[in-house]
Amino acid sequence: MPSRPEIVAGASSTIVRLAAFVFLRWIPGWPWPPTVWTALAIYLTIIFGQSDAFGSSKPTLHQAFPKLFPHPDRDENANTNRNEKPDGQEERVAHGHEEPVLYEDEKSLFKTLLFGIPNWRHPARSYMTIAVNILLALFTLDLVFRGPLLHAEKDLSFTRVGYVDTTSAKVLVREPDPAQFPLYVYLSPADKTQWKTTDTIYWMGSDTDYTHTLTFDRLQPSRKYIYSLSNDKSGTFTTAPAPYSDAANSLTFLTSSCIKANFPYRVNAHSLAIHGFSYLSKVVRSLPSPASFMLFLGDFIYVDVPIRLSSSLTHYRAEYRRVYASPSWSLPGLDTLPWIHTLDDHEIANDWSAGNETEPFPAASDPFIHYHVSVNPPVPPGAPIGLDSNTTYFQFSHGPASFFMLDTRRYRTDPEPKPTSSSPLPSPDNPASGSLSESSNPSPHSMLGAQQLSSLLKYLSTPEPRHIHWKIIASSVPFTKNWRFGTRDTWGGFLGERAQILQAMHDAERELGIRVIILSGDRHEFAAIRYPPPMISLDRAADESVSAPLFSPSSADATDTPVLNPLQRDQTPAAGPHEFSCGPLSMFYLPFRTFRQIDDEDVPITYIPDGNSKLGVVEIRNLVRAGGSTGPRSLLKYSLYVDGHLKWNYTLSSPGPSASASRALGSSDKHGAQWWKGWAQRLRFPGSAGRSLWE
Repeated sequence: MPSRPEIVAGASSTIVRLAAFVFLRWIPGWPWPPTVWTALAIYLTIIFGQSDAFGSSKPTLHQAFPKLFPHPDRDENANTNRNEKPDGQEERVAHGHEEPVLYEDEKSLFKTLLFGIPNWRHPARSYMTIAVNILLALFTLDLVFRGPLLHAEKDLSFTRVGYVDTTSAKVLVREPDPAQFPLYVYLSPADKTQWKTTDTIYWMGSDTDYTHTLTFDRLQPSRKYIYSLSNDKSGTFTTAPAPYSDAANSLTFLTSSCIKANFPYRVNAHSLAIHGFSYLSKVVRSLPSPASFMLFLGDFIYVDVPIRLSSSLTHYRAEYRRVYASPSWSLPGLDTLPWIHTLDDHEIANDWSAGNETEPFPAASDPFIHYHVSVNPPVPPGAPIGLDSNTTYFQFSHGPASFFMLDTRRYRTDPEPKPTSSSPLPSPDNPASGSLSESSNPSPHSMLGAQQLSSLLKYLSTPEPRHIHWKIIASSVPFTKNWRFGTRDTWGGFLGERAQILQAMHDAERELGIRVIILSGDRHEFAAIRYPPPMISLDRAADESVSAPLFSPSSADATDTPVLNPLQRDQTPAAGPHEFSCGPLSMFYLPFRTFRQIDDEDVPITYIPDGNSKLGVVEIRNLVRAGGSTGPRSLLKYSLYVDGHLKWNYTLSSPGPSASASRALGSSDKHGAQWWKGWAQRLRFPGSAGRSLWE
């Protein structure tokens, strides 16, 4: 029977090892560091304070490791040792009839190495097991404090490319060294040297953390440029293609979320290294067409992981500088990749929903504005403009797609109360819930705020130019309610507003002949979800729907409002808006499964939870069709890379005219159904490789 000190030592040692493993390799959460350090303090106190409980006497380091720790009285010790009996001989003589010596040694070895319980009769292995626990605690300290203490990066100087359109580009510059001013900016086409001075910067101040936004105007579409600064910083970018040009018929871009330096922890790694960037570099270099940009969906910093060290403006700014000081940015292919950003909770505080005036939001917002918003795409038409306007949602078009980037944190209120059994969930099937029509008492619970919601609904209802077939909505949190852990932090906590937006998505697909895609992050897992549209009642005459024009009037102007059947949804393969939720780019993944379908409104396509690095590659190609053709007009392929390897892909088509008509009939048109089935087989839904139309 082990003694009480042995039980305490074994338990505290086990806690040190398990907690350190979870923290360093699995989830770097805030409870683990204090758990490791407290357990280690208890462990060391018990084994050295009550050392007699672990053997006749605690040996010195010289006795345990004579070659490493030589002793001046070596001969005297040798004579003394000759008079002593071998370790454990007395006990073996006295108790030799109870158990074999070998079995006793095996038990001692097991207790010492696995549970960390020392046995002073075996000093070398005892000190080694103690050292293991101390090292694990030091590794924990290293992950928490090495970056913040050694890398304030106040002198960081860098440039990066932000939003690039057909005739302009934005570049962020940081230069804190006064000796570099005035700073001259030069620009030249990459194919021929024609340097032109485009700007002169005389000063960058502490009010912007020594950052400045360069805007290059009057550029030519689809052309590569080189910029250079007099402080020896330079970079390249390629402008977007002109609308209706051949180059505008295709687009490749990347999407992911969530990065944390040196996680999973590596002892010999730079404390600012972002391991997922090595996979990102590999994928970027392997793409057949260069990626136009990275659409990063939040959690660029983790100010509260593993431990919040401060909530000051200085600390928030330092967190951004540490990310941009990472040596991983120098990996091949990353220096030319433009990044555009949305905001999420860990740039502020976990599961943030306290508005934009409550501390620490003002301090958190400052570096997000200067480092990201300043070089992001433009705000939607009609929204307030300027860095002081508090507008941090964006809208732009690139080639065959238009984009709306949501801010799901700045304007968010507390989530809705959890629904009870007597209160049905708001959904497009349940107009009685009040979510689909104007109410005299609008819900006080909103993720977007009134102005951003209005801009989003306007975006969804606005027809696109004929070369754009995809409306892509970027949300930092999942739109689906299928994640059953932390559901209220996602759109699952704002079901009324979600139902209103989902109805607008269904209307856009049905009435505008457009395809709606949602890209999200945050969950540290990957899932693809389909939102099948509610079936339209067949009580209306079929010929009315067949004769309806491709771009029919909006429901607000229509005299005949469709009657929704709450019991049926369109089961046509790939019908309805689709969501691809991807993360992390370089962080932990959840060890337990949190995703499950709860109704027929959110239909899972696939769920891939494992992997410390997940990256989505979106490729869009418009199809050249003869006049009057009824086939799809554009294809979108989503490819998921996990830890640098292709794990899954999926292909979608934009609706052609006949497809829109068949959906307007609730898939009652047999010819349209047969047409779609043929395309689905050619594209190998679901999870197809898409080779038949992509190669």
